[in-house]
Amino acid sequence: MEPILELKLLGAAVIVGLVHLFWGSAAAQPQIGLKWNVGPRDEPRPLTGMAGRLQRAFANFRETFAFFVALVLAVVLSGKTGGLSTLGCVLYVVARAIYIPLYAFGVPVVRTLVWLASMIGLLMLLAALFV
Repeated sequence: MEPILELKLLGAAVIVGLVHLFWGSAAAQPQIGLKWNVGPRDEPRPLTGMAGRLQRAFANFRETFAFFVALVLAVVLSGKTGGLSTLGCVLYVVARAIYIPLYAFGVPVVRTLVWLASMIGLLMLLAALFV
């Protein structure tokens, strides 16, 4: 049995999240240092520049990812998969992947439009669930 495309796209979104995590960690390392990184981290260290932007972008991803997971699972378990849910998943995953470098390099306006596209993807999944 072929895995449902929406579940494959959920896996792709996990990869996007891992890119966020690893790129952000690599960018932060020169600012926070190895000693702090392997220590108890009792005192937070503010990040600046690209490292700070990547940290904020990852926080934004985590805010929406839970909704994406819930909607994908709801659509799959309810048997409501199809064109609308697939397109919603693709839109969310692609937009979130494009969002990372846009935020990292401080690109205004376009970044917000790409974020909006990812939200439209979530709304499409929601619509698929109730259609």
